[in-house]
Amino acid sequence: MAYSTIERWHEIVRSRDITSLKALLADDVVFESPVVHTPQSGNAITSKYLAAALHVLNNGPFRYLNEWLGPDSAVLEFQTTCDGILINGVDMITWNDKGLITHFKVMIRPLKAVNKIHELMGQMLQRDAAQQR
Repeated sequence: MAYSTIERWHEIVRSRDITSLKALLADDVVFESPVVHTPQSGNAITSKYLAAALHVLNNGPFRYLNEWLGPDSAVLEFQTTCDGILINGVDMITWNDKGLITHFKVMIRPLKAVNKIHELMGQMLQRDAAQQR
């Protein structure tokens, strides 16, 4: 199952297909962000955060550097730049026996990168909220 879930994730990262993203997330998925203090629960909020992250982080230089796979989890190390700031981080992903993601945690370094992501993600989410009104 690891191969299937992570391969589907990589395809979503490449395509930015939000419909496929929502389909890969369990209804009760929990998302932990480096810039939000509390875990976010549910498919709707998690898909919003991950869609914004795909837009902000998944720019031209984005790439996964390493992968560590377990029977129902993976750690994916990534690197990118935003506004000239090098960003290094990991996606820690857990899934259930149906291959649906149940937990997604993002960790980013250095502090300058966390601050930049906080700024850019905030702008993106505010834009999305304004468009939905």
